[in-house]
Amino acid sequence: MKTLYIVRHAKSSWDYPELSDHERPLLEKGKKRTKLVAGYLQENNIRIDRIISSHAVRAFETTKIIAAEINYPEDEIRISEDIYYGDADSLFYHLFKLPEKIQSVMLVGHNPTFTYFANSFLKKEIEWLPTSGIVCIEFKTDKWEKLHNAKKTVKFVITPKMMHNN
Repeated sequence: MKTLYIVRHAKSSWDYPELSDHERPLLEKGKKRTKLVAGYLQENNIRIDRIISSHAVRAFETTKIIAAEINYPEDEIRISEDIYYGDADSLFYHLFKLPEKIQSVMLVGHNPTFTYFANSFLKKEIEWLPTSGIVCIEFKTDKWEKLHNAKKTVKFVITPKMMHNN
């Protein structure tokens, strides 16, 4: 089995027009909402073998919040500019080059690419993956490059609003 977690970064701030897009920080509200979904992961004993984050500040800050909650070592988080600049194909490339010993991976990045990517696995497509939203898909295969043809199960789609009204 291979398990994929597709995570959109938390709500970020537009208050600093002098910053470039990839330098925008998270809002406090975004941090709180990420802690809600990260709490869900922790309560359900979710363990991740590898986390790959976009290099954008808002994605990496989101990743650090989740990593802390599920006891994933921050120094083992991989950073990729491809997630920020790339498309769904570049996300597949990340998965296909993973070592087979890795059973679960979390990708943290941006819309519209992440909604499009998630929908490539979902029977009932989502309109828009909201900030701090997570889609989890399990694949019945032992090889990452066989994801396309593997039988898949959507384990969950969670958003901060589902955790409680905030």
